[in-house]
Amino acid sequence: MANFSKWLGAGLGWTFAGPIGGILGFVLGSFVDEFSESELLAMNKTAGKQQSTQSGDFEISLLVLAAIVIKSDGDVDKRELDFVRSSFIGMYGKERANHAFKLFKGIIANNKISTRQVCLQINKHMNHPSRLQLLHFLFGVAKSDGMVTENELHKINTIAGYLNINHHDFDSIKAMFYNEVDSSYKILEIDKSASDGDVKTAYRKMVKKYHPDKLRNLGPEHIKGAEDKFRQVQRAYEHIQKERGI
Repeated sequence: MANFSKWLGAGLGWTFAGPIGGILGFVLGSFVDEFSESELLAMNKTAGKQQSTQSGDFEISLLVLAAIVIKSDGDVDKRELDFVRSSFIGMYGKERANHAFKLFKGIIANNKISTRQVCLQINKHMNHPSRLQLLHFLFGVAKSDGMVTENELHKINTIAGYLNINHHDFDSIKAMFYNEVDSSYKILEIDKSASDGDVKTAYRKMVKKYHPDKLRNLGPEHIKGAEDKFRQVQRAYEHIQKERGI
């Protein structure tokens, strides 16, 4: 258990305070017998001291928002839980992912999570590229059981609004998970009527927006997810090039 408390305390800054800190407090309360008093005190001393987003803050934000989306259609699907676990293993390694998933199950059990309050806290401390990466992960969670339900889509849209993500960015990331005729154009945030010059300009703009370097502050474990968005922008552009013969 010392390893768990070390992981939790060392990786968190601002998420140990505010609404998300309250959620963590609820979960840790169910684990209280597994922590020593000194371990709990050590973790609490970190609360709110770090204002910039650390890898652990992003990790906890993923867990809380994923729990909100998974529960949005009233069914906690095992495939969605497995997606979260496997994604965390890929990002953080098995030991850290196991710690995170234990916390995740406690977060899912909490029925008093305020989507608005959680998102406002995230929006206050997290930069725009990181918030876009959160949204990309949430669509991955929702799609992991084969389809994004209307309830899930509505909840992700609500989250995007609270995270101050505009509808162009929302539709761009959404299009990465839908195989529609105009998905490539939506990913580049343009209409199908755009000129070839506009397509090239949009591509350069999206390359800058989704470039993996935008997430360097979160650590190398999050670069893979950023690279996935980056590749989808490249594929969208290549598809349009082939379609238009440019």
